[in-house]
Amino acid sequence: MIRLLLADDQSLFRQGLASLLSLEEDLEIIGQANHGREAIALAEQLQPDVILMDVRMPVCDGVVATYEIHQRFPWIRILVLTTFDEDEYIWKSLQAGALGYLLKSTPSSQLADAIRTLYQGYSQLGPTIAPKVFAQLNPPPSPAKLSYHQQFSERELEILTLIGKGNNNREIAQKLFLTEGTVKNYVSQILARLQLRDRTQAALWAKQNFIGG
Repeated sequence: MIRLLLADDQSLFRQGLASLLSLEEDLEIIGQANHGREAIALAEQLQPDVILMDVRMPVCDGVVATYEIHQRFPWIRILVLTTFDEDEYIWKSLQAGALGYLLKSTPSSQLADAIRTLYQGYSQLGPTIAPKVFAQLNPPPSPAKLSYHQQFSERELEILTLIGKGNNNREIAQKLFLTEGTVKNYVSQILARLQLRDRTQAALWAKQNFIGG
């Protein structure tokens, strides 16, 4: 069972979301917060597996709450769920420690799947969010590709490139004619070698270091 904490100052939305997610057999709503400060307190008290965090909230906004919770309880996964897709909010939320960023317009079934994926430690960026993240990155003019070929196999470089372009494991598996399990193993090896936390950081690393170079 994945234990969820909802943090949103719009009570009607929060309650509706709780009702929808409660229909999922493996999801349990254990708490609801009206603002960031309350989210921090409930995170400490309830120790949820995943927090759905709004960005704009009174008393303490979602970015500050995300940072404080991530610093104190790094094992808690935080998924930003908001109506705002401004670059500044996206970037600051990810830097603060959020593992995903989705818009409130995301269908409940997709949101439930995103929560499950996040719980397993994989990042989730909405289809309109990922391009905004990558657009903020300026790749260096002429990276030394030789060192990457020494560090990674050709297959790992192919997977890293596709991660950097926003492909998920299923899409990578289809494009490279591999099983999802094989891709997952490759991704784990890549993250370990680069000493990165998740595939979002791997995507940023790939974009900065060799994609398009």
